Amino acid sequence: MIKDMPEISRFLGIVITMYWEYQTKHHKPHFHARYNEYECVYSIPELEILEGELPKRANSHVIEWANVHIDELIMNWDNIKNELPLNKIKPLE
Repeated sequence: MIKDMPEISRFLGIVITMYWEYQTKHHKPHFHARYNEYECVYSIPELEILEGELPKRANSHVIEWANVHIDELIMNWDNIKNELPLNKIKPLE
């Protein structure tokens, strides 16, 4: 997985990214979450794991965050499809 993807959010040591080139690899809307040496890819809007893994607690935080910001994630994916800049999303509070 690529480490220099555009960062859209960061919280509790978790970095959330999206990258337009990866839209063809998974064939569905998705985002990446990185925590220490772990990385995971989640589908949008289902929030299912497509690839990788995170520790249970970090995974729970990502799911909680994504549920709150699902509309913003979808909008960012639309931006990716249209080659527009991504918007930052507030961290988990």
